[in-house]
Amino acid sequence: MNRSATIAGLGTALPPSAVQDELWEGYFAERYHGGRRGLAQRIFANSGVRTRQAAVSPLLEDVSDWSTERRMRRYQVEAVPLGKEAVGRALTDAGVGAEELGLFAVCSCTGYATPGLDILLARDTGMSPHVQRLFVGHMGCYAALPGLGSVADFVVARGRPALLLCAELTSLHLQPAETRADMQQIVSHALFSDAAAAVVLTPGDGRSGYAVTEVAAVTDATTADHMTWDVTDLGFRMGLSARVPQVLSLHVRGLVDDVLARRGLTVGDVPGWAVHPGGPKILDVVQDRLELSDADLAASRDVLATYGNCSSPTVLLVLDALRRRAEPPPRVLMLAFGPGLTLYVALLERHKVT
Repeated sequence: MNRSATIAGLGTALPPSAVQDELWEGYFAERYHGGRRGLAQRIFANSGVRTRQAAVSPLLEDVSDWSTERRMRRYQVEAVPLGKEAVGRALTDAGVGAEELGLFAVCSCTGYATPGLDILLARDTGMSPHVQRLFVGHMGCYAALPGLGSVADFVVARGRPALLLCAELTSLHLQPAETRADMQQIVSHALFSDAAAAVVLTPGDGRSGYAVTEVAAVTDATTADHMTWDVTDLGFRMGLSARVPQVLSLHVRGLVDDVLARRGLTVGDVPGWAVHPGGPKILDVVQDRLELSDADLAASRDVLATYGNCSSPTVLLVLDALRRRAEPPPRVLMLAFGPGLTLYVALLERHKVT
């Protein structure tokens, strides 16, 4: 029986890009007044973001007063073609036909409808009517890793290819003016972005790619109120405590050490780091606690600068940057964080076809 699942292909899709300074000057600067304006401007300037994507750009269309129903209808309009593009690229990269897939899993926390992306994209991309489907909702920024673990388990158990899609449209959840005095909303509006990323996993049949060898998590439920994503009448509203980096600092080293120890490894044995760039302070804490170099987190910081925090697809964008290097790292440790507070880890080992 096959005992491994390999990431054989990865595809991404991005909506139109916007410059962070232009978003500030063209939209957000007018929403803050007095001392809050200076604070907001500093948060935007220090976010680590230079450009990011928006399927619904506030420079063109202000959705801040839209009802949740209206936002969800727009989600389907924008997310279906974006997801289809990412899925198509991942299948092409893997050399796998859509009809070969045994499982199609979708992660998203920014939109809901039935029939959803799992049904519509399975139809539109030519997947078998017998393909199994899984939807992972409202897990937030770390959802790619439990999604990856579930898809990998299917591949190992069934011996068939599977596909994971992470698609997020955070731009649809711009909040109305009266909430923008809240610093948590300022941080959210300065960081978040839109993207889709898909990965195809195949049985360990000699294909080149990264084998998923370990997936693990830890949740500190005593800090459940530190990161929230509430459904309101005016879209979904982010709650983001300034204490999140402190909580991550308490748990990240122990979780990483435990996962690596299962394979007889230490932090020094990992040449590739795909860390979810939730923000500059998040990356600073991970770098400090794991004693990583600037080079170790260069891919994560570059993704934050170029694409922003796209929620669940972001860690896959970092992985894509690592695998596209002239010399891809032979081992990658993926880290992502989200509500719970939850930390997720996945360990990947690269193998080549000789």
